[in-house]
Amino acid sequence: MNPKTQKITLLFSVIGIFLFNTSLIAQTTNKDAEMEELKKLIIAKSRILKSYVDSIDDHNLTEYAIRGMLRELDPHSTYIPAEELQEKNEQLEGEFEGIGVQFMMQNDTAQVEAVISGGPAEKVGIQPGDRIVTVNDTLIAGKKIKNKDLVKKIRGEKGTFVRLGIARRGNKDLISFNIKRDKVPLNSVDTYYMIDQKTGYIKLSKFSEKTKNEISKAINSLKEQGMEKLIFDLQGNGGGYVNAAVNVCDQFLGNEKIIVSTKGRKNSRTYKATKKGLFENEKLIILIDQYSASASEIVSGAIQDHDRGTIVGRRSFGKGLVQQPILLTDNSMMRLTVARYYTPSGRCIQKPYNAGTDNYEKDLIDRYNRGELSNADSIHFPDSLKYSTLTLGRTVYGGGGIMPDIFVPIDTTHNSPFYTKLIASAGIHSVSTILYDKNVAEWKKTYPNSNDFIANFQLSEEMLLPVLKQIAEKEKIKWEANEIEQSKAIIKQQIKALIGRRLFDEETFYRIIKQLDNTYLKAIELIK
Repeated sequence: MNPKTQKITLLFSVIGIFLFNTSLIAQTTNKDAEMEELKKLIIAKSRILKSYVDSIDDHNLTEYAIRGMLRELDPHSTYIPAEELQEKNEQLEGEFEGIGVQFMMQNDTAQVEAVISGGPAEKVGIQPGDRIVTVNDTLIAGKKIKNKDLVKKIRGEKGTFVRLGIARRGNKDLISFNIKRDKVPLNSVDTYYMIDQKTGYIKLSKFSEKTKNEISKAINSLKEQGMEKLIFDLQGNGGGYVNAAVNVCDQFLGNEKIIVSTKGRKNSRTYKATKKGLFENEKLIILIDQYSASASEIVSGAIQDHDRGTIVGRRSFGKGLVQQPILLTDNSMMRLTVARYYTPSGRCIQKPYNAGTDNYEKDLIDRYNRGELSNADSIHFPDSLKYSTLTLGRTVYGGGGIMPDIFVPIDTTHNSPFYTKLIASAGIHSVSTILYDKNVAEWKKTYPNSNDFIANFQLSEEMLLPVLKQIAEKEKIKWEANEIEQSKAIIKQQIKALIGRRLFDEETFYRIIKQLDNTYLKAIELIK
C-alpha cells in the first residue's frame, strides 16, 4: 500500500470494527450521534473506493483500517487474519495436525532437529539428524525453500498422508516414509528432572490448555523421586492463557490466596487459589528474565507477593493487559485489550506505553543500553511505586514487570563477533551435525546412557576446530584467534548439548545447556 493510501486509511480506521460489530451502537447512550458518526465513516469509505486515484482492494482496505485503529490503542490489541488464526491458536491449544517434527534449514536442506514423542513421525521411524530431501516426490533440498513454506507442505489435515524422501547417514539411497498425519501434542513443559536427590527442576515454555495437566504430572513425578525443593523456570516464557497461570499458581499457594486481579472499564475479577495444591509448603524458586511476560508475570508476582518463594533473574517484560478475543464475520479475530492485570499486593504488571508503540517495542534494547540487564544498581523506582508483600511486609515495586528478589546479570563474556555470526548462520547446528554423523556409532558404544554422556563426554579441540573452521569459511565468517578463544567454551557446551539431544533426549539437552545459565546456577546455590 502506498503512503497516500496509508494516510487515507487512518481517516477511517474505525470503519471496520463498526461494520463487523454494529452491536456496539446499541450500547451507546447517544444512538443518534453514533449513527451519524457511522454514516459519515461509511460515506468516507465509499468515496475513497469510488474516487481515489489508484485502485484499492475493498477487503484489504477494511483490514488496514482495523489494524490502524488497534495500533492507536495499545501495543497488545491486535488483529489476526483468518489464515493466521489457526496457527496462533495451535500454539496455545497444545496440539496441531501434522507429523510431529521440528526441523531447521541448513545449507538449503531441512534437517530434523527433534521428533515429537508420540507423533506420527516417531511411530514410522523418523530420527533426529534425518534430512528431508523430497516431499510428495518433489525435490525441496537445495531449492532455498523457506521454513514456513516447507511447514505448509508437510502439515495437513488429520488422516491425510505425506510422503517424505529422507537422507540418513549410513544409507546410500533415500528412505521413503509415507506418513499419516494426525493430532500432534505441543507440550508446554519442555522438560523436568531431579537436579539432586531433593531438588527438582521444571522448565515451562508457555501457558496453554494442557499446562495444568502437564504441571501436575511433572510435580507428581518429581515428588515420587524425592523432590522437596523446586526450581521452576519461566525464563523466556511469553505467557498464554490466564486460566493456565491461575492453575499453576494453585499448585503453590494455599486456599483462598489471591492470585491475580483484572480491572477494566466494564468489569473486574479476582482469581483465588483452591485447596488442591500439590506443592504448597516446600521450598520454591522461580526463574524469570526480560522475556518472561504476561502469564509468567502473574505467577511470579503472586509467589513474590505472598512471600511463597524466591524470584531469581532479571526484571520481567511488563505485559499486563488482558485481551478479549472477538471473532469477526470472516473468521478473522481481534484481540482487544479490556483490562489490566494486578498482583495480589495491587501492583500493575503492565509497563507504560504512553510514549508510543515504537518506544515501547525498543524498551528491551533501552534496558540493555542503560545497563539494567547487567547491573542491578542501574534500576531505579520512585517511592510512589513501592508496595509491601502480604506476609513479611517486604518492599516490592510496581510500574511494569516483576523485579526479582535476587538479581542475576546477563552473561556476555563469551559473546565475540565470531560467535554472534556463527549463531546467526546456524553454524553451531551445522558443526554438531557433521561431528554427530562422523562419530555417532562410536559415541553410542562409549556412552551407553545419558548420565554417562553428561559426566564424561569432552569435545576436544582437535575434533572441534577443523570442523568449526570449515563452517566458518563456508559462511564467510572471519577467523579471529582471540575471538575463538573467547567463545570456545560456550561453543563446546552448546555442541555437546545438541549431540546429547540426538543421542538421547530433551532432558539430556537441558541438563547440559543449563550449565551455561547463570540464573539456573544461582538458583541451585540458593536452594541448597
